[in-house]
Amino acid sequence: MREHHYKATIEWTGNRGEGTADYRTYSRDHDIFLDGKDVLRGSADPAFRGDPAGVNPEEMLVAALSACHLLWYLHLCADAGIIVTAYRDEASGVMSVGGEAGGRFESVTLHPQVTITDPDRLAEAAGLHEAAHKKCFVANSVNFPVTVTPETVAAD
Repeated sequence: MREHHYKATIEWTGNRGEGTADYRTYSRDHDIFLDGKDVLRGSADPAFRGDPAGVNPEEMLVAALSACHLLWYLHLCADAGIIVTAYRDEASGVMSVGGEAGGRFESVTLHPQVTITDPDRLAEAAGLHEAAHKKCFVANSVNFPVTVTPETVAAD
């Protein structure tokens, strides 16, 4: 089995002069550094005193699941000779908060909308979502259900 290693550097930028002296006085802003990439400006979800302009960890988790599915799906379609001309996913996640554990994701649903060139292969293209889901590294790493509800159409 091969291993792949990833790293990220997170630097808190939200010290307003008093550090964390009080829960209400510090900013949740932070910078996310990924080797060779533009810096991402992060924050907490606005519900947790974050800046809505920053990306939050919960959004990034939903986006990671969606992107991983996309990449596997495109790979499988290419291998099968199915030509995808458009792909859009409006993914959504549900997180519950409370109790000793703080909170957890309950589920994520992916809603890929895919356009292919060959109308005779619509059923086959739709079926590849199941295989993509089984291969998705990120989906295989979470402890909550990830549901895929695809819509596949043929280009005019």
